[in-house]
Amino acid sequence: MNTKQLFSYADLNQLGWLLHIVDPNLPIGGFNHSFGLETFVQKNIIHDAQSLYEYAQEQLQQNWVYNEGAYISLAFDSLIKEKFDDFFELNQHFGITRLSREIKEAQMKLGTRLFKIFVSEFSHPILDTIQTKKIMMYHPLVFVLFSFLFNLSKQVTLYAYYYNSLVSLINNGVKLIPLGQLQGQKIIFSIKPIIETAVRASLDPDKNLLGTTSVLTEIRCMQHENLYTRLYMS
Repeated sequence: MNTKQLFSYADLNQLGWLLHIVDPNLPIGGFNHSFGLETFVQKNIIHDAQSLYEYAQEQLQQNWVYNEGAYISLAFDSLIKEKFDDFFELNQHFGITRLSREIKEAQMKLGTRLFKIFVSEFSHPILDTIQTKKIMMYHPLVFVLFSFLFNLSKQVTLYAYYYNSLVSLINNGVKLIPLGQLQGQKIIFSIKPIIETAVRASLDPDKNLLGTTSVLTEIRCMQHENLYTRLYMS
């Protein structure tokens, strides 16, 4: 029986790193954050599978492409070119553009925990700088840093980040609305083609649009701080 080797051992090693960094069970505390989704549900703006799908699509196309995705794309370029000062400047700029206190703190906590998990597995000057100077790193920048060290491509890094973020968003929506798990999976199937479109849009981001976001999303994130009852930290 003839068989074809679809992946080399090097490919499998990269696949292993990729699966590790997008593992929903990675202990960084992502399950504690809804990033404003909880407010939308409490206000009955998101109340069924269709409205959750539309919200996920909007976040991907009108928010993340100009924020997390754009920063990841630009940061990846800076790492490839070994322009580490540009990388740290992007990290700082990302924090400045977070309008909601909860979201800024959430991205910092997730970044800190993700960094602690993987830092001991690599030796690189940029890691030494982060540790020596005690630089607070935000989650998207840590994600792209280790994806770069895993030798993943920019396209794979962007797809992995978008997919991981969407799965987290949809799982939170399934719990909050609530929906059946099968309904959540159908949303994930439906949104995969949109992820591919978002990746292409993020490969060469317009720096003039960096930080562009949905105003309503920012408002709901701020309102979350004062909800009477809540399940999530953000």
